[in-house]
Amino acid sequence: MSIVRVPLEDRSYSIRIEPGLLGEAGRLIADLGIRGRVAVISDRTVSGLFAKTLIGALQTAGLEASLFTVPDGETSKSLSQAEKLYTELIRFGLSRDGLIVALGGGVVGDLAGFTAATLLRGIPFVQVPTTLLSQVDSSVGGKVGVNHSLGKNLIGCFHQPVLVIMDPLTLDTLPMRERWSGAAEMVKAALIRDAVFFERLERELEDWMVLEDAGRLSEALAACCRIKAEVVGRDERESGLRRILNFGHTVGHALESASGYGVFRHGEALVYGLAWALDLSRTFGLLGEAVFQRVDSVLRRFPLPPIPESVDAERIVEHFTRDKKNKSDGLHLVLLNDIGRPVIRPVRDFDFRESVGRLLNRQIINL
Repeated sequence: MSIVRVPLEDRSYSIRIEPGLLGEAGRLIADLGIRGRVAVISDRTVSGLFAKTLIGALQTAGLEASLFTVPDGETSKSLSQAEKLYTELIRFGLSRDGLIVALGGGVVGDLAGFTAATLLRGIPFVQVPTTLLSQVDSSVGGKVGVNHSLGKNLIGCFHQPVLVIMDPLTLDTLPMRERWSGAAEMVKAALIRDAVFFERLERELEDWMVLEDAGRLSEALAACCRIKAEVVGRDERESGLRRILNFGHTVGHALESASGYGVFRHGEALVYGLAWALDLSRTFGLLGEAVFQRVDSVLRRFPLPPIPESVDAERIVEHFTRDKKNKSDGLHLVLLNDIGRPVIRPVRDFDFRESVGRLLNRQIINL
């Protein structure tokens, strides 16, 4: 078993990664000393695949557990869905000595974590991520929240899980498109922190997508989690270093929002965002041509839907002005000096608009 520690003093927790670990989740959660009831929150698809195993493991460990499901998809990340969960969980008798378990991908993890953070002024929760995207990124770090009609993740807070349980075998049922979406966050993690991991990614990316070796995939998951754990441990609330985790996300989130959340998976939009950030890094003279071409060749291995014609530069600019990373003196963007060497710098409105125009005109990562 790989164990990655997120160092946050009295809120530190472990990420445990091992094939088949879902069946051991009851024992691991019971070891936390939970005395109250356990509410498992999942979506309809994931609950049909894994809830029986998880609920059975919890009950075998002597815990009183019940399943609560939400509709599939990004639309469940909403205040209205959180309110429905509040009602159900209060009726269930969930107390502050109980536990919420998020079983699913990033949408479920964010929604369940936000519910845990706000119900009864805070209930502990455990992340059991079942998608590659949630395993390498969203389940770690304590960012929880819901979307607003004017932008993604605009309503939320920091609420760290008490444990993260990852079973790479849950990815067997994951559609290939979702696997590639998760792989985008793996590329991002390597680019901002680990040149050696990027070299491995260049060699093994397609092998990870077909789940050729669960052990090797577990090692790759652990590498991504170590990167995020180290960053979060040094800057939990994004006052400085943690901002590098947003590499590529400014335009990625704007593309998701501007297209109505129905066109792109998060990782697909992120690949466009990474390509845009790399192009801007090269334009500013931060990134050499050889490194740019090397990373660009990796991004071109991703199968991506085209950007809809209805998404224009003004719509992207409109969404980025509401971005949480926007400061009073302009947008501060994460760019790249080299693989593993990010830099944060302010960007003028003109430069931003011009670079977005190049992306939308297919001058960047032309598909």
